[in-house]
Amino acid sequence: MKILSWNVNGIRAVLKKGFLDFLEKEKPDILCLQEIKICEKAREKDGFREDMFPGYKVFWNSAERPGYSGTATLVASRKFKVLASQAYRSGESLKVNNGLDVFRFDVEGRTQIIEFEDFYLLNNYYPNANGELSRLPYKLAFNRELLEKVNKLKKKKPVIITGDYNVAHEEIDLARPRENIGSPGFTHEERRAMTEFLNAGFIDTYRYFHSNSREYTWWSYRAGARPKDIGWRIDYFCVSANMITQIQKAFILKKVMGSDHCPVGIEIKD
Repeated sequence: MKILSWNVNGIRAVLKKGFLDFLEKEKPDILCLQEIKICEKAREKDGFREDMFPGYKVFWNSAERPGYSGTATLVASRKFKVLASQAYRSGESLKVNNGLDVFRFDVEGRTQIIEFEDFYLLNNYYPNANGELSRLPYKLAFNRELLEKVNKLKKKKPVIITGDYNVAHEEIDLARPRENIGSPGFTHEERRAMTEFLNAGFIDTYRYFHSNSREYTWWSYRAGARPKDIGWRIDYFCVSANMITQIQKAFILKKVMGSDHCPVGIEIKD
């Protein structure tokens, strides 16, 4: 089973840049999207329909603010009954909870929690601390709420936590660490929060399989950063420790264009 995650930097924009071709080529069983930047009213106005993504059921979690934030998860119809939790399988439904039950985070559409038969999947768009670090307290509060939630969930079944974490954890995770110390996404506070998250019993799957690799998932649009590969690894798949033996590989699809991020993924034993 293949699960992918991608910050698309606007679903309408990426649809014009080959998104459906990407979906057809990769054929993920589950695809988690972040920063979809489309509210519910805009989806209705623009005619977004289920059949826009052939072969997939779509679960939306838009921000209330138009053109901002938001997450969505696509689940392959061919796998739907197999993946669905037994309690919901008869109705061909999945238990999807949009949010952490904390209003100030949930209005921005930052989290989806989906219960599958064998695991929980959390699709997250972590807040950006912003240039002046004005949202750093907000982000750290989000991290605490999310950690509290996943600690509860992992007592029931294994947990996968994916998305744009908006932090490069270690110096190996960005091309120019010295120049970026204290910058949003590489502050001491954000890196420490990531360490606390991992120390709570979660594993960064990419780093587990690629301990010394320097690959990135986000590049600034400025100064030709992507062609020069001056990037940051800020998109992750982390799993609870009791699931790591089921992960066959973790990877970065750095050649996929269409956003300032590229997709990341894992493969799980059936």
